[in-house]
Amino acid sequence: MEQRLEAVLAAVAERDLRGLFSITCRLRPDCRHCADVRQHLDPGARLGGRRKRGQQNEALGRSRGGFGTKIHVKCDLEGHPLDFHLTANEASDSRQFETLLDIGPDVTPRGVITDKGYDAATNRAAARSRGIAPVIPYRSNIKDRPKFFPKRLYRLRARVEQFIGKLKRFKRVAMRCEKTKQNYAAFIALACAFILVKSVHIA
Repeated sequence: MEQRLEAVLAAVAERDLRGLFSITCRLRPDCRHCADVRQHLDPGARLGGRRKRGQQNEALGRSRGGFGTKIHVKCDLEGHPLDFHLTANEASDSRQFETLLDIGPDVTPRGVITDKGYDAATNRAAARSRGIAPVIPYRSNIKDRPKFFPKRLYRLRARVEQFIGKLKRFKRVAMRCEKTKQNYAAFIALACAFILVKSVHIA
């Protein structure tokens, strides 16, 4: 129709659009019937249809806990969030250790406290190479475990668990209501900001 504007104007002037469909059919010699008067009869991809879609890069995955996203949080000694990293639910915690060491403020801590999920010789070596003392408990099936372990220092890890509990109070964060990783990370950052604001004490 866009190629025969004169025919459209003539049809509008006569207040009759019946002849317009026959003109469209004559323009397409391969047209079998006139029921479909589209300019392009062959199906085609819509705008942006060739763009890759799906959940490959959206930090979504399935594990024993269900389908969702895993939030790896880096906190200070007071339990205040410094930074976070998102992965699929089936991602291993141990492989995210070096990423957590490198994100956040440009400050080298004296120690890092994690749970048994980060127990690996490579993780301890990565922490020591950065001048950080690793406080990572050993699994029960590890041989040649050292006899000494700073249990009193390890108890401070509870503050991270307490922060995770505060973070899950935000329904939009706990239920992963956002489809994309970018939007979900934005709401997590907003929730962290609210938690930090409440922790500020004005004298």
